[in-house]
Amino acid sequence: MRPFYYLTLLLLLFKLSISEEMEYRSNFFANILNTLSSVLFALLTLQVFFLQTDEIGGWTFEQVLVLLGVFNALDGVVEMVLRPNIGRIVQHIRKGTFDLILMKPVDSQFYLSFRHIVFWPITDVLLGFGLIGYAAVSMGIQVTVLNVALFLLMFGMGVLTLYAIWMILMTMSFWFVKVENLTFLFSSLFETARFPVQVYKGALRLLLTFVFPVAVLTTFPAAAFTGALTWRDALISLLVTAVLVTVARLFWKTALRYYTSASS
Repeated sequence: MRPFYYLTLLLLLFKLSISEEMEYRSNFFANILNTLSSVLFALLTLQVFFLQTDEIGGWTFEQVLVLLGVFNALDGVVEMVLRPNIGRIVQHIRKGTFDLILMKPVDSQFYLSFRHIVFWPITDVLLGFGLIGYAAVSMGIQVTVLNVALFLLMFGMGVLTLYAIWMILMTMSFWFVKVENLTFLFSSLFETARFPVQVYKGALRLLLTFVFPVAVLTTFPAAAFTGALTWRDALISLLVTAVLVTVARLFWKTALRYYTSASS
């Protein structure tokens, strides 16, 4: 792909999405209320757990608070980019509008990934980073360029992993009709990322590290920020992300070869 061409196109799509979203400004305030209520409920749940114990899976309350911030920021990315875009792949294939996308002078996966960006869930992302900042102050963490850079790298791996998983699931719509149900399964599994992967034991922990890698999504970024990330965990994050992104791209290319045009 041509990097500068696609970067320019991404900026144009972002501006277009903002213009479209500004028609419904009340969504901004509704999303703030929804985000605040969701975070407050999550904090109350944590308080209930920590009234019974000082640690969860070896993580203190402040460390889990960092993880919760990462989860909230990732959830904002889902609502901003993934759900409004990749979630529409099924509709495009059913209605035949996917043909029009294939005719555009742009990579179809790129276009379907970024055409509709919902601006309002940025509040989830900002509040998530706000929780991380509050936890850092409470823990007395010395924020350095190194730990911020490592955190952003791990958080980026989490975003890419989340994107790849969603892309793989929705690409199945080229062969199956009722793949929307998989999004509910995805959402249920994603909820497990609210807690560190160390909470889960045995085979379930392996599953949530390598198959549905919630460790890569939230545990490793949070550990990177608090200084608890090991080089082994960082390597696992990079490998899992690279494999999933590659599989998602190859799976998409394979699906295109099997696609039957609605006009044919």
